[in-house]
Amino acid sequence: MGFDHLIKNFDAVGWIVFVTLLIFSVLSIYFIVLNLIRNTAIRGRMNNVMRTFWETPSAQEAIRFMEEQPKSEPFSKIALDCASAAAHHQRHEGSRLVEALNRSEFIDRALRQAVARESGRLEGGLTVLATVGSTGPFVGLLGTVWGIYHALIRIGATGDASMSAVAGPVGEALIMTAFGLFVAIPAVLAYNFFVRSNRVILARFDEFAHDLHDFFATGSRVEAGAAPAAPRTAGQAAPAARK
Repeated sequence: MGFDHLIKNFDAVGWIVFVTLLIFSVLSIYFIVLNLIRNTAIRGRMNNVMRTFWETPSAQEAIRFMEEQPKSEPFSKIALDCASAAAHHQRHEGSRLVEALNRSEFIDRALRQAVARESGRLEGGLTVLATVGSTGPFVGLLGTVWGIYHALIRIGATGDASMSAVAGPVGEALIMTAFGLFVAIPAVLAYNFFVRSNRVILARFDEFAHDLHDFFATGSRVEAGAAPAAPRTAGQAAPAARK
């Protein structure tokens, strides 16, 4: 009796349960590695990206620096969308667009869309991890129940109800529950870890977006208890922005 013997005696339901758990395991490992690489890269680069944007004297150079960032870097994409919205609004002064939405409202709308888009990308794969973590044990339990059912049928057919005849098949069936837990526990731990990590990054999204709104809407970055951080104006930055 053992895992090898269990696999050799799988029926259709047993194979469905086993393959499902195997797919869950592969997906879980894939999204754990993917999110770990992505979050590590974002958190390792975000302070430098924001600091460089605010400390660069020339708005054109700051925008150029943002354009040079990798496609997976979210803070630069938020800044570029904001700068593009400010430039678009400035180019259409006197039009119905400007009459319908003032500069602050137009920039705020662009920032909300950018933050929502980058937040959605940041949370990619978490639904899969949550699904694996919540359903994995039950899928394994289904395999165990099905295995015990067939073990009892075989025991009833042979008429041997001794401990040696019962313990082997039942213990073999319990392997599926262990397999389900083995798949689910890492997924649950990873989900909780990434939710916490994403919460920190999302807070920095909001902080950066508020600063960008102040800068492009009023012409200077507004910081509590501090003077404006840069002498640049939104009017200088807007013409250099492009998607």
